[in-house]
Amino acid sequence: MIRDVAVLALEGSHAFELGVFCEVFGIDRSDDALPGYDFALVSATGDSVSTRHGFDVRTPHGLERLSSADLICVPAYDLRVRQPDRLAHELRAAAERGARVLSICTGAFLLGEAGLLDGRRCTTHWRYTDELARRHPRARVESDVLYVDQDPIITGAGTAAGVDTCLHVVRREHGSAVANTIARRMVAAPHREGGQRQYRERPQPREGTGSLAPVLGWIEANLDQNLTVEAMARHAHLSPRTFARRFQQEAGTTPLQWLTGQRVLLAQHHLETTDDPITAIARCTGLGTVDNLRHHFVRRLGITPQGYRRAFRAPHNK
Repeated sequence: MIRDVAVLALEGSHAFELGVFCEVFGIDRSDDALPGYDFALVSATGDSVSTRHGFDVRTPHGLERLSSADLICVPAYDLRVRQPDRLAHELRAAAERGARVLSICTGAFLLGEAGLLDGRRCTTHWRYTDELARRHPRARVESDVLYVDQDPIITGAGTAAGVDTCLHVVRREHGSAVANTIARRMVAAPHREGGQRQYRERPQPREGTGSLAPVLGWIEANLDQNLTVEAMARHAHLSPRTFARRFQQEAGTTPLQWLTGQRVLLAQHHLETTDDPITAIARCTGLGTVDNLRHHFVRRLGITPQGYRRAFRAPHNK
């Protein structure tokens, strides 16, 4: 369980990515009955660092603070700024003792220098994936995902994908209800899967002429039904081929992949908040059978529905 979080502030850090870590893990939300963390901002100097944007950030803790952290976060930084060699050593030592290490954007380059990407799937901002692969040929770099979780190493893509990556970690630790509550506080999308595309051919769907937003709402309200691409296309008044193409452009994934993701999310909610039998949850989410529910749960979350319920069922609801 993650209780102690250390954010590594680097010379040339990007302020947004640094701020995402502080927003997700560094705010006391106990008044909302949300979990809190022992949070620290750490640097190699233990004094302050200069961001890429021309202002300094005070960092009251030195690298010795990493020794107790359950999660170490590495933000994006200006790759032209050379980081102290001891940082890679500290990250490698932390991973060897069992800490999780999470990077956003170019932070993955520091993980690569520590050897933590060797033999692992990983990602960074799409502009830097070729360079990451060139510098670290043993890493399995993926250019078209939002984040990759190769526990204990977690890598996120650029900028806004850092929010998705951090919320994914919260969801793994505390369940979707907690992650969704934090997302609402941040006015952020509650869940975008790691396999979604980093960038889109067209903007994210918005309400308005030509948008698929209304049909997405209709699908979410009818997850228990037999929803084929043809049925969804009819509701959108489009041919199946046009619908599938528009869906890929606007939602960043295929209709059936998105549909399955929504059904798994609904199943997570039922497993966390109800005592409904697994068979009933499989039916009401449209996944049909226990075997089908288990298949998609294990493939997407790495855990069985029963295991997920044991881990994330709120004690006061048991």
